Amino acid sequence: MKQWMRGGALSLAAATVLNAAGYKLPEQSVNSMALGAAYVAHTWSADTAYYNPANMAFLDPGKQYVEGALTLVHLPAIEFEGGQYFPGVGLVPASADTKVENIPVGHLHYVSPAFGNWRFGISVTAPGGLSKRWEDPIQKLFAQEFTLKIIEANPSFSFRINDQLSIGGGIRMVYTDGTVKSDGIVLQNGQPVRLARDMTGDSIDWGYNLALSFRPSKDWNFAVTYRSNVDLTVKGSATLYAGPIGFPPIYSGGASVTVPLPATLALAAAKTFDDRLTVELVYERTFWSKYKNLDFNYDVPLPVFDDPIDKSWKDSNTYRIGLTYLYSDRLTLMAGYAYDETPIPSRTLGYELPDSDAHIFSAGFRYKQTENLEWGAAMLYDHKKKRSLAVGENENGIVGTFSKGGALLTTVGFQYKF
Repeated sequence: MKQWMRGGALSLAAATVLNAAGYKLPEQSVNSMALGAAYVAHTWSADTAYYNPANMAFLDPGKQYVEGALTLVHLPAIEFEGGQYFPGVGLVPASADTKVENIPVGHLHYVSPAFGNWRFGISVTAPGGLSKRWEDPIQKLFAQEFTLKIIEANPSFSFRINDQLSIGGGIRMVYTDGTVKSDGIVLQNGQPVRLARDMTGDSIDWGYNLALSFRPSKDWNFAVTYRSNVDLTVKGSATLYAGPIGFPPIYSGGASVTVPLPATLALAAAKTFDDRLTVELVYERTFWSKYKNLDFNYDVPLPVFDDPIDKSWKDSNTYRIGLTYLYSDRLTLMAGYAYDETPIPSRTLGYELPDSDAHIFSAGFRYKQTENLEWGAAMLYDHKKKRSLAVGENENGIVGTFSKGGALLTTVGFQYKF
């Protein structure tokens, strides 16, 4: 019972914070959405300030660039078929679906004119933060609702060393706001016991990013970018119930947890053929292994509830390819594909984040309306693979198969230079 209470009552709170990264949103503009984020070495718009600030040095030095975009994130229902194991009870049928979610997300990027060899930019993005809700009794014990909002402001700079080489970097200011709710009944010594929580919290935390670009010729672009880990030091309030139905909460007060928004390293190369077709390959490594355990803290000691929980996530890889084709002087066509590995081992998978490896497909276009104004649109489909858990494989007692889910993202946006 104690083991179950630790997993059910605490892991949801931190997994909610990590939902942004587990369901990370690297696509923060029309170009990146159309290319499936295979957009690191060959960047040419205001969103360069976010994806590779070193490349700001190679934009038209006398121009300023501004870009805005709006993305609708559609999250289809995740289907679960199987059961939930409870100590002393056994395996209970627990097939259920999550609710469908539709979430709007905005993006804004700006690049200044050049000041000698220096250039500056800023991006305001939502690099993650989605929502999952279950309404069936078993899942509500673990994940009735978790909603997370993350907004990042990223001022950046570039320095042009010569015509082939530039460096860049920036400061990450990350605002996090989360809500966690669960409510359900379990049997203890044959008596019904209500387990419920209502938690809210927010934080502002800091990190940095670095970039290097090398252009040995007009046809080749190479880049390395690094986004540092940001420890999300979420603080707020919690109300916890663990007793007979109708009893008052056992705790109502402050709550805090520190969890990592992990570092990411990207290595990219792009080749342009006949001044029209550009092919970019990106290898991305996300250092999820920093998330070793979960340790929630309250204003007073709470046995069981504040015991650390093992998570043991692993570093993951993403492999991306993007194609950019200049169809005409006005129209640019783009498409991309990526394979994205999940960092979550089977033994610690939970209802709050039933993640799996994914195939990602994307396409889009940009149209030059005038010499200074462009607009475009893109779509991305994230197809999650089925994930099955056998008896005894999962510490949270889940036995069954998660399927469907994934995401469908649609983006529209514009760029203006002056």
